[in-house]
Amino acid sequence: MDFPNIDPVAVDLGFFQIRWYALAYIGGLWLGLTYMKRLIARQTQPVTAAQLDDLFVWIVLGVIFGGRLGFVFLYEPSQYLADPIRIFYVWEGGMAFHGGLLGVTLAMLLFARANTLNPFSVSDLVSAAAPIGLFFGRIANFINGELWGRVSDVPWAMVFPNPAAGGVPRHPSQLYEAVLEGLLLFAVLRFAILRGALARRGMVTGLFVAGYGIARFTVEFWREPGADFVYFGWLTHGQLLCIPMLLIGGGFIAYALRRPPTPAATQAA
Repeated sequence: MDFPNIDPVAVDLGFFQIRWYALAYIGGLWLGLTYMKRLIARQTQPVTAAQLDDLFVWIVLGVIFGGRLGFVFLYEPSQYLADPIRIFYVWEGGMAFHGGLLGVTLAMLLFARANTLNPFSVSDLVSAAAPIGLFFGRIANFINGELWGRVSDVPWAMVFPNPAAGGVPRHPSQLYEAVLEGLLLFAVLRFAILRGALARRGMVTGLFVAGYGIARFTVEFWREPGADFVYFGWLTHGQLLCIPMLLIGGGFIAYALRRPPTPAATQAA
């Protein structure tokens, strides 16, 4: 199956271009903000709608700087250090989730401190909405024809146009990630929220962190690993980074279960 002929440029004004990659991130972040506002409207939370508007700016900066620098230093440091100006070419693609997670975590901690909020009050809301952004981000990866999967002969395998893909059919692993990290993880978190997870601070955060770790670890079996990042003959760099996520997420869940629910967050979502 040939890769769909999708122009990565959504709008070309000649002097200015708007790429699907940028629109996907903007759309995912905006929908995530809208969803968070819906949650606080239906459940009493210490975070206000006005604060969420401010938090949105912090999150955008965390995603962009964390995601980009994470990709540069975790996956392709030699290429970017040889030509540092390319670090700023974000329209070419290249964002690492684990770097973005660190950037967003730092942004949430600073925001919570500046607004005298419990960090979990912020992170639970952001975690609930994060799969929306992940879904659109993986679709953007697919449109860009990057982060393709391993060579395969399945009927839906695609030949990606990038010469580095070798001109052979590969798993469209970006779409697998969009389903697992985006749609399925959102459904799991939504179910937990409907069961009162937001009343236990840290629960949604833990479910997201552990859930993403499981989803990403699984998809890595079909995603093409970097030649320099394979351990023990099968463990990829992405899977290695997911192991601490599983441990941290499990720790947050255990912490939330040991604490009584917050009485103010008991309305139906």
